[in-house]
Amino acid sequence: MTTPPGPPPYGPPPYGPPPYGQQPPPGQQQPPFGQQQPHYPPPGGPYPPPGPGYYPPPKKTNTGRIVLLVGGVLVGLVALVVAVGLAFYFFSGDDRVTATDVQVGDCLSEIPDSTRVMTVRTVECSESHAGEVFAVLTMPDGDFPGAAAIEDFQGRCEPALAAYSPESMTDDSVQLYVLYPTPETWEQGDRAVTCIATLDPPRSGSLKS
Repeated sequence: MTTPPGPPPYGPPPYGPPPYGQQPPPGQQQPPFGQQQPHYPPPGGPYPPPGPGYYPPPKKTNTGRIVLLVGGVLVGLVALVVAVGLAFYFFSGDDRVTATDVQVGDCLSEIPDSTRVMTVRTVECSESHAGEVFAVLTMPDGDFPGAAAIEDFQGRCEPALAAYSPESMTDDSVQLYVLYPTPETWEQGDRAVTCIATLDPPRSGSLKS
């Protein structure tokens, strides 16, 4: 009489499964040691969220730089347009001069119709013109004398015209036009009272006798 075999000794069989992993299904032989497919633990989960008080750094953008660049370009364009406009206004022709720079004997192509005259256009007196400068009087220095004093000073233009062109005193087509300082130009040193004989209709040739 034989006795049934007892339980295997304590511990895994010599060629049993590795310490971890799944057991082979019934009926399937355990592969020899060394040919077993390793079993790795499943990969870990996602990284834990950052602790309290952590904030990701802000993304850098070029918005501020772009705005400053565009603003600088616009300011430059506006300044360029203004400069070109002023240059065109003051230097559009060699015959346009500052009103305070005209001299006796200059002839004007037209009489200004503005109360604030910055420049006048001069032409040769042999060409058709609408005015002729016959006197430039200088007021004394000091504080701005006021409109009444300047108006009185303009009274010297008529005797100056009589000396410059006696025939003009009896010519109804010749009238007087006067350029005088304003409080602003007085502060800049303007003391000139410019006497101009206007011609209507325009004519060629000087009035000077």
